[in-house]
This record gives sequence, structure tokens and C-alpha cells, in this order.
Amino acid sequence: MPTPSHPPKPRPGDRIAVLSPSSGLPELFPVPYELGLARLERDFGLVPVEYPTTRTMDATARERAEDIHAAFADPTIRAVMASIGGDDQITVLPLLDRELIRANPKPFFGFSDNTNLLVHLWNTGVVGYHGASVMTELGRPGAVHPLTAESLRAALFTSGPYELRPAERFRDTDCDWTDPAAFETEPETRPGRGWTWHGPERVVEGRGWGGCLEVLSSLLMADREIQPDESAYDGCVLFLETSEEMPCAEEVFRVLRSMGERGLLRRFPALLMGRPKTWSIDRRTTAEEGERYAREQREAVLRVLEAYAPDTMAVFDVDLGHTDPQLVIPYGGPVRVDGPGRRITVTY
Repeated sequence: MPTPSHPPKPRPGDRIAVLSPSSGLPELFPVPYELGLARLERDFGLVPVEYPTTRTMDATARERAEDIHAAFADPTIRAVMASIGGDDQITVLPLLDRELIRANPKPFFGFSDNTNLLVHLWNTGVVGYHGASVMTELGRPGAVHPLTAESLRAALFTSGPYELRPAERFRDTDCDWTDPAAFETEPETRPGRGWTWHGPERVVEGRGWGGCLEVLSSLLMADREIQPDESAYDGCVLFLETSEEMPCAEEVFRVLRSMGERGLLRRFPALLMGRPKTWSIDRRTTAEEGERYAREQREAVLRVLEAYAPDTMAVFDVDLGHTDPQLVIPYGGPVRVDGPGRRITVTY
């Protein structure tokens, strides 16, 4: 497996491909999507380029793979960003031309189900970027969160270290995506409580690997894009987050336990655990229920670490997943976790 390297960065004025490698939700919810496109151009100075399946629900896996190939092969496209996630991108992976992507590396931005493509890029030798989808982060009500915008701008246009900061306030609720008026006002947020550190206080430097826990579980079950020799992950920094599906603590425990039984979990000397989303449209929890959900998830993670990776340093409530704001994590790029200094620095 090649060591991932950073692809060339775009500059303001360049063209950026906007793809739907998972779900074509822009067709059903044009309001946040078009808002995100407008901000991509106005606030970041990039020219969005759509593809045949970007606004197409139920596009086949092959059609979506063809769009990915077209975006990476086009020399005028300088970066690629997902419109949103979904739940079946794993079916696209076998159709991808690894040599085409390796020969035409570009920064790819996405998270959630796009963990599939990020793992594929890792194995291809291309650093990707976990975070920043058009409909969610760029299509945020009110405005793009300043912490998200700062992180995304640094990841898009700069090369070098960037220190992550805990969000002073955050949200994990969503508005009605069919109501244009819902996007005109700043959403309600609540106070953050900083990061919680656990385990040995030391400094760990390694390449980032991980993503959405539910997607990684599927990849492990399908034995797809997971290195058969677990030593390939030695010294890497694991980062994980759970989706709006809100898997129960026991499910999180079981997935991580399976990674432990495989001998995979102990390979990572540090774990960044994303702030869990504790509310969804289909499960509208109270504040008390949400706090209990987050607490039980943390306890499940700690139980697994104690059993399988007691020497792993863990940091909880990092803003890297389905909550707002969202920090971009380089997938395959360097991550430095400073336990004594309580600092996390990534290299974009």
C-alpha cells in the first residue's frame, strides 16, 4: 500500500466537481443544495461543476462511478466535493478505476457514507478530506459556521499545520429542508464543554484513518478496502463518528469489539471520537435523553479500549462528524495529538 500523499490544492477561481457518490438528495431538497453551491462560489471563490447523477435519485452504482471517473480525469477540475452522504456507496467501490484516480489525484471532501471513497483514496495513495459536504455544512441555515469555514478554507487552499479548536457552541438539530424560510435565520446552538481526554498523556503523531463507524462496520463485514495486514495501520490516528441514525451504545461497543478481536484497534495509539449526534428528524430526543445517549456511547468506547487497547489515548467530543460546526480531518494526512498540551493539530 502506498503512503498517501497530498494532491495539488485548488486556487480561487478554479473549478470544483460536485458529485453525489451516494444519494442524489439534491433532487429532493434543492434549497440547502443550491444555497451550498452559491456559497461555494461566493464565499470560497470556486466554480461548482455538476455531473449527470448529482441531482439524480436512484442513479445506479455504475453511473455514479462514471461521474467520479469523469471528475478525476478532467484536468480542469481541481477538487471534488460530495453533495451529501447516503447508505450504499459501498456498491460503487468495486467499479472504480484505481489507476485512473492514482494518475489524476485531487482533493476530495465528504464524510458519512463518503467514508467509502475516503478509504479507497487512502489505499490508492491519495490524501482525502473527511468533512464539508455541500448540503450540510455549506447549506447551513443562516451562514456557514465560522469554525467550519475557517477549517474548510485552510484544507482547500493551504498546505501545512492547522490547530483544531473545540466549539464554544454547537448544534445537532436540523431544520425543515423543504422550507426556504428555515434557512434565513441562524440556528439555535448550545454550549460546548470542550474535549474530554482519557488514557496515557503522551504525544502521538500519525496519519488519520477512520470515519463513520457504521460505514467502517460495513466495510469490515464485506472485507472491502480493509488492509489484510493490520500492521498497515500501526501508529495511525483513528478518528470515528456516528451518524444521524444514532446507533445504540451496545452497537457501537460491538463494532469496536470486532475491531479489537481482529487485532485492529490496538494498532492506533490515539483515537479522536467525534461529538455524537443525539437528535434526528426521526428521533427527536429531549436534552436529557441526548446527554444520556452521548454518555452511554462514551462509556461503551471506554469499555472497549480498556479491554483491547488500554494504551490508546482517546479524545471525546471532537467536532468532526454529523454535528455543527464541523472540522475537516485529513484522511491519510498527518494528525498530531498532544496529550500533555491538550492540543490537536492536523496537516492539510
